[in-house]
Amino acid sequence: MADLTIVPIETPTLGDRSYLVHDGEVAFVVDPQRDIDRVLVLLDEHGVRLTHVFETHIHNDYVTGGFALAQRTGAQYLVNGEDDVSFIRTPLADGQVVEVGGRMRVTALATPGHTFTHLSYALTDTGAGLDQSVGVFSGGSLLYGATGRPDLLGPEHTHDLVRHQHASAHRLADLLPDDAGVFPTHGFGSFCSATQSDATSSTIGREKQANPVLTQDEQTYVDELLAGLGPWPAYYAHMAPANAAGPSEPDLSPPALADAAELRRRIEAGEWVVDLRSRTAFAAGHAPGTLNFGLDGGFATYLGWLVAWGTPITLLGETAEDVADAQRELVRIGIERPAAHATGTPEDWSEGELSSFATATFADLAQVRHHREVVVLDVRRADEHDAARIDGAVNIPLHELWDRLAEVPAGEVWVHCAGGYRASVAASMLDAAGRSLVAIDDSFDNAEQVGLHLVGPEA
Repeated sequence: MADLTIVPIETPTLGDRSYLVHDGEVAFVVDPQRDIDRVLVLLDEHGVRLTHVFETHIHNDYVTGGFALAQRTGAQYLVNGEDDVSFIRTPLADGQVVEVGGRMRVTALATPGHTFTHLSYALTDTGAGLDQSVGVFSGGSLLYGATGRPDLLGPEHTHDLVRHQHASAHRLADLLPDDAGVFPTHGFGSFCSATQSDATSSTIGREKQANPVLTQDEQTYVDELLAGLGPWPAYYAHMAPANAAGPSEPDLSPPALADAAELRRRIEAGEWVVDLRSRTAFAAGHAPGTLNFGLDGGFATYLGWLVAWGTPITLLGETAEDVADAQRELVRIGIERPAAHATGTPEDWSEGELSSFATATFADLAQVRHHREVVVLDVRRADEHDAARIDGAVNIPLHELWDRLAEVPAGEVWVHCAGGYRASVAASMLDAAGRSLVAIDDSFDNAEQVGLHLVGPEA
C-alpha cells in the first residue's frame, strides 16, 4: 500500500509551514495560511477532496485561512473547544480521535506552551490493518531544535507557559515512536520560534538527541530560553483577535492605480508609499518620500512591524506581478487592501527630481572615520547591538526608528544592520526625513576584519 502523502506548503517570508495530507482520495490540512488559493490548487493537482481543516492554535504571527478554506470546500473546521471564537467550528479536546477517510486517524493532543490551548495532531495510518505512527503536526510546540516561544500572550503568562512548553515536548516524545516524523508550523524563520534551526525535516528520535527542550532539565531549558527571547513584530497584537473572528477569504484583485500627483498627495498626507524594488535600485533613485521595503527580504514582517496599524499603504513595483506578490504577503498579516498601486520606474512615480543616497561597505566606513566624524547608526535589535557593536555606534532598533528619528544625532549618518536589508529600510526613512546619509550594504561579519573596533562580549 502506498504511503500517505504529506505536502508542506511553505511560506518562507513568514517562516511558517502549512500541511496538506491525503491518502489519494481524501485530504486534511493543518494550519493553512490566509491565501487559500494555494491549497485549492494543490487539491486539484493531487485529485483529492478536502474533508477536514485542523488548527493547532489561534496564531499570533499570521491570519489563518482555515475558516475561509472550510467555508469554500465544505470541510469541517476543527479548533480547540476551549478557544473563545466567534464562528461555528467542530470543537476538539485532548485525546479526541478524528477519522479522515478510510486510513487516516488523527489524535488531538493538548500541548500547551506556545498558547494555553495549543493542540498537536498525531497521525496514524490504519490502512490494510496497520496501526503505524506517521508523525505529529506540532504547530508551535516541538520545533526543529527548538520550541515555540512562550511569551506572546504577555509577561504575566510567560512563566507558566514556558514550563508547559517543556512538559508538552516531553509528552510528545514519550507518546510517539522515535521514527515518527515531526511537522511543525513554526521554526523556519518565524518570530514565533524561540530560536532558529536550519533543519528542514526531523523525527522524534532526532529531537530527543538534539533539541534542548528534550536534552536539558526543566530549569536549564527555562533559564536559557527566556534569556534568549527578543522582541517580536508589533503586528502580532492584531493576529489572534482576527483569527478568533474567523477571517474571510482575502481579496487579491489589483488595487486602484495612482499617478505621480496622487502618490505625492498620499505621501504629504502621512500615508506610506512603499517601493518594492531592491535596496540597490532604491538607493540609486527613488520618488522623494517613498519608503523601501524590498520584496527580496523580510518585506511583510518589517512593514507590518513598523507601520502604524491602519495607515494606508500604496505599493510601487516594477511589474504588476511584484505588486501582486506584495499584496499576497500583506493579507497574510491582516493588511487587507493596499490603498493604491503604481508600476514602472521612479520617473513614473515622481513629478520632480528623484532622491538618492550613497551605499558603502564597512571598509569604506573604516576609511572615512580616519578623515572625519560621522554618525554610525546601528539599527539591529538591542540584543544584537549589545553582543557586538562598533565602538561609538548609536543603537536605535529598526522597529523603533520611525518614532525616534529625532533622536538620530546631527551630522552625516552611516546606517548599518547585520546584512543590509534593515539598513536600507532605515535609510529610506532617514532620506524621507531629509537627512544626509550613507547606507552600508555589507555583512556585519566584515566589520572587525576591516579594522573597525568592536566592543561587547561577542566582539
